[in-house]
Amino acid sequence: MILNPYILTIFILNGIFLFLGTISFILSIKIYLGWDIDSTTQKQYKLEKQSYLASVIIKYIFIIKLFLFLFFIFILDKLSIVIPGAMCAAGVVNATDYGNSLFILKLLNIYIFGFWLMLYNINIKDETLPYTKMKYGLFIIAFILLLIEIGLETTMFLSIDPTKLVDCCGVLYSSSAISYVSNLFTISPTILLSLFYINLASLLIVYFYKQKELYAILSVTFLIISIITLIIFFGTYIYQLPTHHCPFCFLQKDYNYIGYLIYITLYIGTFYGVSVAFFNKQKYLNISFFFILIYTLIVSYYPLSYYFINRVWL
Repeated sequence: MILNPYILTIFILNGIFLFLGTISFILSIKIYLGWDIDSTTQKQYKLEKQSYLASVIIKYIFIIKLFLFLFFIFILDKLSIVIPGAMCAAGVVNATDYGNSLFILKLLNIYIFGFWLMLYNINIKDETLPYTKMKYGLFIIAFILLLIEIGLETTMFLSIDPTKLVDCCGVLYSSSAISYVSNLFTISPTILLSLFYINLASLLIVYFYKQKELYAILSVTFLIISIITLIIFFGTYIYQLPTHHCPFCFLQKDYNYIGYLIYITLYIGTFYGVSVAFFNKQKYLNISFFFILIYTLIVSYYPLSYYFINRVWL
């Protein structure tokens, strides 16, 4: 499995990230502890030069990592072909004891990495560099999480046994599965949909009244409810199968890769939604609501079009 070219690519990139990230981590600690923008000492001048170097390195690591999340999903989908029983990325994630933890950590990290990039862009536009210490403090945390992610990712890929039979997504995402996901199937789809659209309506109201802190909280709840409703309800209409609840299969060519558009719009919408709690920018609020609305229109299209064509719900 380690000789797979996709996995080798990940390992090589992770090695580069570790090397460059460690340099930035050491510089970040020095800058975080010694930064004083009002100082005119030689030490401060040196820290400013080191800050530029570290920022550039971190910036490109995090930009690449954001795109690599999609590449990671692509790799999982490709590996499903060679792992017995796996029909999509879901089977590969569950092929080892580390897959689910790794996936959750990657989701957390793309929000943290994105927030660092936002902090970086805002900071460089102000000559007083007000968020410098915050930026490097956040990177210290992010680098530790990156180390854990790389460790889990390496362990997961090395632990995959291509001869071992794994469960397919039809088994993993069903009411009979022995997992936390199976508990979701006990909730009425009507209740879930009500929560989904009530959350959307609440975001709309808060958006017009510009209550940014409340909007950020509702963005988090919208993310959680969206993923649940996507698995329980909306996904079945994408597949046009009432028993198919996989959150990965619609990333495949058979469904025109619609899953990538669904997840990207959800990520951008909720990311900017959470960000407005930290940065009082109307622009971020507008971007967030626009992408949340696009996400809602996409997922709502499938059950509505199915009903208009067949005059019946699944």
